[in-house]
Amino acid sequence: MGKVEGGMKCVKYLLFVFNFIFWLMGSFVLAVGLWLRFDPETVSLLSGEKAPDTFFIGVYILIGAGSLVMLVGFFGCCGAVRESQCLLGSFFACLLIIFGSEVAAGVFGFLNKDKIVEDVQNFYAKTYDENNNGTLITSYQKVLNCCGTVKSPCPDAESRVVDCESGIKDFFNNKLFIIGCVGIGIAGVMIIGMIFSMVLCCAIRNSREVI
Repeated sequence: MGKVEGGMKCVKYLLFVFNFIFWLMGSFVLAVGLWLRFDPETVSLLSGEKAPDTFFIGVYILIGAGSLVMLVGFFGCCGAVRESQCLLGSFFACLLIIFGSEVAAGVFGFLNKDKIVEDVQNFYAKTYDENNNGTLITSYQKVLNCCGTVKSPCPDAESRVVDCESGIKDFFNNKLFIIGCVGIGIAGVMIIGMIFSMVLCCAIRNSREVI
């Protein structure tokens, strides 16, 4: 098999370094996804029997994409070192799939932000009206440092304590912003990986044709 030489050899090692960084970024995405899923504060707010699960859909996409990124980064490193056109082609195809998943998670986080917040607010308001001294309501007030609702504020609350509907909006907006930024940011990095893999695949094919 013909080996790539000169500038293409530089591309080969750049692709290897990129894939190692790519693997590290996959680990980071997976860690962020697991943190968002098992964060005690978030879990305590969405642990009710009829709690909305829309928020966790974007988190599950992030976890799945992060796991796949780690796996693909490993095979990308192997493909670059061995100059395997088959492995690099598979790497490119997987990048397209992950790219779509990451963009989906980012777009989901940004476009459904208002709906997710509204669902949680409605869930809290309904639970508060049914039993404003329940364990779940206490968790919301403790985690968000809030009290009551817009329609039924706490009469003995301090002036700096906001209503829980406002607290829910601030809390989940921050979480969804993280999902959106991580998803779209990783997708941007993948574009570079796809360019590198295409260039190296072409170089390997040309070197074989010369031989």
